[in-house]
Amino acid sequence: MKILVTNDDGIYSDGIQYLVKALEKENKHEIIVVAPDREQSATGHAITLHRPLRVKEMNFEDIDSKTLAVDGTPADCVKLGVEAILDEKPDIVVSGINRGPNLGCDVLYSGTVSAGFEGLLLGIPSIAVSLATYEDWNFTYAAEFISGLVQNLNQKDLSSEVLLNINIPSLDKDELKGVKITKLGNRSYTNMFDERFDPRGEVYYWLAGDIVEEGNDEGTDVTAINQKQISITPVRLNLTDFKEIKALNEKELELF
Repeated sequence: MKILVTNDDGIYSDGIQYLVKALEKENKHEIIVVAPDREQSATGHAITLHRPLRVKEMNFEDIDSKTLAVDGTPADCVKLGVEAILDEKPDIVVSGINRGPNLGCDVLYSGTVSAGFEGLLLGIPSIAVSLATYEDWNFTYAAEFISGLVQNLNQKDLSSEVLLNINIPSLDKDELKGVKITKLGNRSYTNMFDERFDPRGEVYYWLAGDIVEEGNDEGTDVTAINQKQISITPVRLNLTDFKEIKALNEKELELF
């Protein structure tokens, strides 16, 4: 299987390096890494339009795959990798392993998830994977799990219309309570801005706030993570509300 690996934490992140090493152990894959040259968290699906993108080949100990750093966003990396660098489309895009969860509405902000969505836009099946903790990152089993999942998916038809958004607790395998197929849960932030003053007395704002997780039933990704389960959430690009289309048509609104 030909695999394009990317992330939003940057090419120096432990998460992407653990992932690549785990995928390389299979000795069955052709892997190319195209990732941002620096932290690009919460960039969403931004792409670079007003300056050129530069690419630098990197070398990392214990990684044999071709590794390229791009001075752009995660979506840039996938777009550039597929349309300019690779000779042919990869079989799958794997984005991660992210430091921190991507649950509920996080998928709208996440560079990790957006890189996967860019894969879908290019007709490539994609996975986004995140380690569901903000500290004490243990990537070992998460990388092993994704390597096994990719190998398993290799034996089945892969959908290029659905992204698998995967969140994995930062635990060893024997501490986990299994795998659950989930829906996006309710996870929001109290977007409190901390007002501060610089040395010249000018005001500036630092985004802060607390996470709010309320109203999550047993089928959500938030609940699965809180119950020490791996969460796999199939997510589509098409945000159209077809029920509302029908409702609006039935109202026969005089709009023109």
